[in-house]
Amino acid sequence: MAYTIQKVDVWAGTIEDRPGGLAGKLEALAAAGAELEFVIARRAQPGTGVAFVAPLKGAKQTKAAAAAGLAKAASLQSLRLEGPDKPGLGAKITRALADAGINVRGISAAALGKRCVVYFAFDSADDAKKAQAALKKSVK
Repeated sequence: MAYTIQKVDVWAGTIEDRPGGLAGKLEALAAAGAELEFVIARRAQPGTGVAFVAPLKGAKQTKAAAAAGLAKAASLQSLRLEGPDKPGLGAKITRALADAGINVRGISAAALGKRCVVYFAFDSADDAKKAQAALKKSVK
């Protein structure tokens, strides 16, 4: 079974560091029909947090995101890798990026059953493009 590696837009915004701070953002996206597969939220400092979500599709979802205070993360270039989960896959793909001289800004990965999905964040579109090529070679 093959791996897919694609560029993805991640949306981000601040959230209030209180019960329901994240729920309000996610409810707005759900009402617009968003089927999120990637959500990361964390406290940035007491009183304020940050949320990252993907994917958003179409005008209705992007309008809802903007109304909820989320914006496409322009300074965050992301790739999504999906495919079969295998022992050592994380080590293999991060080594491929390191050997290609690419610094990873962030990574989030999960495996469910025999499948995995990995989101990578890079500082530039050029790094993401180079990373996509390196990842394709490493998971052939």
